[in-house]
Amino acid sequence: MSAKRAGQVRKPVPKAPMRKPVGGTPAWVMPVAAVAVIALVVGGFLLIRWYTTPLPPAPLAPDTTQVIVSQITGLPSSEFESAGQGTANNLIKPISGAALTGPSGKPEVFYYGAEYCPYCAAERWPLIIALSRFGTFSNLKTTSSSSTDIYPNTPTFTFHGATYASQYVDFVTVETQDRNQNALETPTAAEKDLVGKYDTANSIPFIDFGNRYAAAGAMYLPDILAGETWQTVANQLQQPTSKQAQAIIGSANLITAAVCKMTGDQPAAVCSSQTIQSLETKL
Repeated sequence: MSAKRAGQVRKPVPKAPMRKPVGGTPAWVMPVAAVAVIALVVGGFLLIRWYTTPLPPAPLAPDTTQVIVSQITGLPSSEFESAGQGTANNLIKPISGAALTGPSGKPEVFYYGAEYCPYCAAERWPLIIALSRFGTFSNLKTTSSSSTDIYPNTPTFTFHGATYASQYVDFVTVETQDRNQNALETPTAAEKDLVGKYDTANSIPFIDFGNRYAAAGAMYLPDILAGETWQTVANQLQQPTSKQAQAIIGSANLITAAVCKMTGDQPAAVCSSQTIQSLETKL
């Protein structure tokens, strides 16, 4: 007889029950890890930006500032003629309205901007140069645009606390905020109405030329001033072919042409030049 008896069937051996894995990753871990990774990436980006954004240059002493102002406002007429419009974008457009006159009854140039604004920083250079052909600034101070905005730390001047004297035009300014975006100056109700009426794009800087012309924005990009000091910009303006001179002197000529239209082409020594007369036809 065989060792296995006939008809004998071996019962199957029952399997051991499955055990739950020990030490598995809880469901909440992955989302938390993802958030942590994002936080690290954002933190790294901010750290890199902090290290790579240069600190703003310290404002200059008044006597040093005056030397630079004298340098940029004493450019020879031959340089204005050589530059023409340069690379400046003509943003000056005709507007209609009651004549705008200033505190002394002369045609008013009205500027509305802010110290933090890099476009305002860029536009102050040609505005100071152009208006100095009609009068004299006093107590201009150096500053720079915001460190956290586009085109950080653009070197410039501020009209806050400055004065202007001219026998041809009045110059009225409002710097609404400082470079850290703290409140600085408050426009009057009439100035608010003026800005609301003609600055429909709500852009700064905004300049009104006696309610005959207006311009909003900068006539060139502030990037050409990146990394520069006030002195290096002033030096570059004495080189007519430099990109700074082409942009800034070109913008100053456009502003000069608009002011000449306000003053009846006075003074003749400025307004009768071939360059200014040509640009007047483009306004």
